[in-house]
Formats: sequence, C-alpha cells, structure tokens
Amino acid sequence: MKLETLAPAKGATKARKRIGRGEGSGHGGTSTRGMNGAGQRSGYSHKIGFEGGQMPIQRRMPKFGFKNPTRVEYKAVNVATLEVIAGRLGVTELGPNEIKAAGFASKNDLIKVLGNGEIKVALTVNADAFSKSAIEKIEAAGGKANTIE
Repeated sequence: MKLETLAPAKGATKARKRIGRGEGSGHGGTSTRGMNGAGQRSGYSHKIGFEGGQMPIQRRMPKFGFKNPTRVEYKAVNVATLEVIAGRLGVTELGPNEIKAAGFASKNDLIKVLGNGEIKVALTVNADAFSKSAIEKIEAAGGKANTIE
C-alpha cells in the first residue's frame, strides 16, 4: 500500500452542488431558490412559523388544555425501594437527603412514598407526602411515616 493510492471508500464522498453555473448543471436559472419573491433574494430571513402569508399552523390549530399553575409535582419512591436504600446505607431513619444521595431523586424534587412492594424492616421515613397504603405498610412493619411540613 502506498500513500498516493489511498482514496475514500466508494460512495463516501459527494460532489458539492455548484449553484448558478448554467442550465446544463441542473442548478442554473433560479439557482434552486424558486420563483420571484423575498426568498429568492440574498439576505432573506423569515420569522419563525412564517408560511409565506398563509395562516400559520400555530394559528390554525385550536388551543386546548389547561396548565395548573399551583400543581405540586412529586418524585415517586416505593416502600420496596426504601428498604433497598436503608440496606445499602445501613440506617433505620430515612429522609429526603438519604433518598437523593442514593440517586432516586434530584436536588429540588419533592418526595412522595408510594405503597408498591413489601417492607419488612422497621424504618422511620421522613418525606413530603405518603400514600395511604405506604403509611399502612410502614407502620405494619413497625416503622413510622413522618410528613415534612
């Protein structure tokens, strides 16, 4: 193999489009810019969503739905997960800091404990919210569920 024999693989390179170099090139005349109008001229830029004067799609489509400004969103953590976290850290009291440190919630997340799974270890759990089934399972295992104010 010699340096001068090296070449890119077949189909790996593509010839650039030479615009405005005569009709024979296939890109002459209007130079792929279409017929008359601002879009044909240099320096043309349109507003986002502009469709050439046609009513834009964001105005044709109806508005719907509702975004509740006072909605509180929680990160869900199940009681089975709490048992795993407690076993990993070797603690009997779990709070938001331990759950976040274990990687089950992010820094600013509010935590809600849900009742999916089983819990056999007596844990004192501090969280922002609890489901009824989670409270029942934690207390049945001999633990406590404390809501953070």
